[in-house]
Amino acid sequence: MEYRRLGKSGLKVSAIALGSWLTYGTVTEERTAEACVHKAFELGINHFDCANVYGAEPHAAERVLGRALREYPRESYVVTTKAFWPVGAGPNDRGLSRKHIIDEVEKSLTALGVDYVDIFYCHRFDPETELEETLRAIDDLITQGKILYAGFSEWSPVQIADGVRLQKELGLHRFVASQPLYNMLNRGIEAEVIPLCAREGIGQVVFSPLGQGVLTGKYRPGERPPAGSRGATPEVQAFMRRYLQPEILQKVEELAAVARRYDLTLARMALAWVLRLPEVSSALVGASRPEQVEENVKAAGVVLPEEALREIDRILGVAE
Repeated sequence: MEYRRLGKSGLKVSAIALGSWLTYGTVTEERTAEACVHKAFELGINHFDCANVYGAEPHAAERVLGRALREYPRESYVVTTKAFWPVGAGPNDRGLSRKHIIDEVEKSLTALGVDYVDIFYCHRFDPETELEETLRAIDDLITQGKILYAGFSEWSPVQIADGVRLQKELGLHRFVASQPLYNMLNRGIEAEVIPLCAREGIGQVVFSPLGQGVLTGKYRPGERPPAGSRGATPEVQAFMRRYLQPEILQKVEELAAVARRYDLTLARMALAWVLRLPEVSSALVGASRPEQVEENVKAAGVVLPEEALREIDRILGVAE
């Protein structure tokens, strides 16, 4: 396994991280989920991502992940959580107010069975809460030792810049992690988010590097999604629509041919493509079977030739 520094912090995280969105606490049976976590740890993954809203009910995925990690020394792994999305019907059961952040971190610690989480993410930007209130609440939790590092997910460049500026002005602990969507088919962070975060010492922990499984090649043009896949699972289908388009699936077929020329699976090539950037600290993968973890880990350390990168850009219509 390759380990990378998270931004300019001293924290080292595995280049491949195991996520639990749309899997643990929902469609993946707990014993299988635990087997995936154990296989990941065995293969050198030390970075496990979660959130308070993952699972069939609030904190469900955290409970599954916490039980799976319980047999390992706490200092041997990095575990994360997040807050923002609604976890109930009450007026304070959402957002990034001091009340909601502190309530949810306490519940996450209980669900995970730990005394602290390594990284806490603002799961989105909250326009209804003063940014200073959010940042001071996070800073207090860091001072208390309940979280060690802070980050955000899917913030715009303006929101990131405002947050960093305020942290500097107030002398608060700085963000060290950004968790954005990033893969061959979604490159929106390249123009502004990555350069801005690099200047401010914030590392990228990217989600959906395999495009919800489309960049594994399992979905074929003109064919139904394979039984048991995310594309065939009602709870997940809404997240798949943007990828399961004929023109995209045709391009994926061409990408798979490029991968074969370099003796790689498409999944391994897609992960190596994301990890080609030094600004990317970890690529988050999901897994519903231990064999998927084994395949994804093989991407760590793979360096794609310039010719392969140019061919990928040509297929996807990206100008040099």
